[in-house]
This record gives sequence, C-alpha cells and structure tokens, in this order.
Amino acid sequence: MTVRKNQASLTADEKRRFVAALVELKRSGRYDAFVTTHNAFILGDTDTGERTGHRSPSFLPWHRRFLLEFESALQSVDASVALPYWDWSTDRSPRSSLWAPDFLGGTGRSRDGQVMDGPFAASAGNWPINVRVDGRTFLRRQLGANVRELPTRAEVESVLSTVIYDMPPWNSASDGFRNHLEGWRGVNLHNRVHVWVGGQMATGVSPNDPVFWLHHAYIDKLWTQWQRRHPGSGYLPTAGTPDVVDLGETMKPWNDVRPADLLDHTAHYTFDTD
Repeated sequence: MTVRKNQASLTADEKRRFVAALVELKRSGRYDAFVTTHNAFILGDTDTGERTGHRSPSFLPWHRRFLLEFESALQSVDASVALPYWDWSTDRSPRSSLWAPDFLGGTGRSRDGQVMDGPFAASAGNWPINVRVDGRTFLRRQLGANVRELPTRAEVESVLSTVIYDMPPWNSASDGFRNHLEGWRGVNLHNRVHVWVGGQMATGVSPNDPVFWLHHAYIDKLWTQWQRRHPGSGYLPTAGTPDVVDLGETMKPWNDVRPADLLDHTAHYTFDTD
C-alpha cells in the first residue's frame, strides 16, 4: 500500500527518487499531458455552466483521481515513489527544506521569476515549460510576493470545523467545507497557496511546478481529516443537480469513476498520520 508522507520527513534517497521519477515523466512527454488536462478544466469550469474540477462539489474527488493517475505514472517509473504532501500551515517559509536545491529548488529571481537552482531550474536542462500561457519556457516562482502569508493552522482548523460539505449554488459563491477549502469564500486555503507560490502555480498550467502535487496531496489529506471529524456529513449534492457532478455521476475526463467511488482514500493509499 502506498504511504504518502510529509515532505519534511522524506529521506535524501526518497527525495532523489521522487525527483528522478518526475524528470523521467517529463522527458517522456507524459508529464505534460497532465498539465494539458488540468488547464483544460481550469478554462472550462465556470460558475454558470458545466464544472467538474474546480468551483464545484467535485473539486475534491476530481483532484483525488487526478493525483492517483499521476502517482501511478510515477510508480511506473519507480515503484517505491509516493506523492509527498506539503503541510503549508507548518512549513511556511521560503527557506523551508522543501525549497532547497536538493529538492524543488527555491523562489525565482526578481526580474522574471525564473527559478535558478535545483533540478527544475532551466539551467539543469530537465524542465522545459512546453504547455504554457505565454512565451516563457522556464519554471517561474515568486514565493510570498503576491500574497504575504500562507494559511495558518488556526485558519485550517476553522475550515475543518465546517459541518456541511457543500450547498447551492454549488459554485464559487457557495458556503460549506468544499468552497472554504478551495478558497473562493472565507479564509481561502487552496487558492491562496497557489498565489503565494506564484509563477505558473498562479495559472491554469499550475502542474508545471512540481509543488502542485505536494500542495494537492495536502488538500486531499485535509478532506480526509474533515471526513473523520464529521462522519455524518457526506458528499453533496446526491442527485438531480444541473451542471455539477452528483454523488453517483461519473466525472470527466475519465468517465469511469464517481465521487462515490473516491470517498475512502484507504482503498488506494494511506497517509503517514493514519
């Protein structure tokens, strides 16, 4: 069984293997297919039309399946690799080991955001940005430049205390746990982290930055924590809701999996805190 660990507790060998698997997926072209998929759903998911990956109740199960597909791709390169998670409520500094040259590399230079160190820097030759929103072909970050603070533990706790999963109008204006976690309402958890990292992470092609996967692995972990705190509160809506994915409906682009199939993460992996 795959065990997803806090990135802060990874060994040097685990970091090396994870990075090597990422680089191999990039080299083969398989990595960019995930970037393309995510961008297509960012562009297609709207508050007033069909929405699946974002601004909608299926934000959490959709990304769970997306991460499972990516983790499987990593494991096809190296079976020992699992997605780590980044607890940004604890690891809050641009000087965290997450951003060290032996792992993800650090923030970008001031004039253009280009990441200058680590395995994903342009100078390393491993990480051309092929699926992009502009002409720049290098990984960019601006840690803490666009929003000063990452979410705090107290803010996380306030969202985990929300009892109802989601509610009408089932979009970015909704109250409920899902939207407060996604970040369109309330203290803003998920969205704020994307903006704090900056660069490609603040765009639809956010998976270009490998930290995307660690961020979403933690969002996924917060969903599991919420489920355990509120065992009587399930996924909503359950049936008959236009433009969003009900509990028993299949999700694009796979069309073979329903939110109901993805409520229990332990069928696929565990976390180091389970």
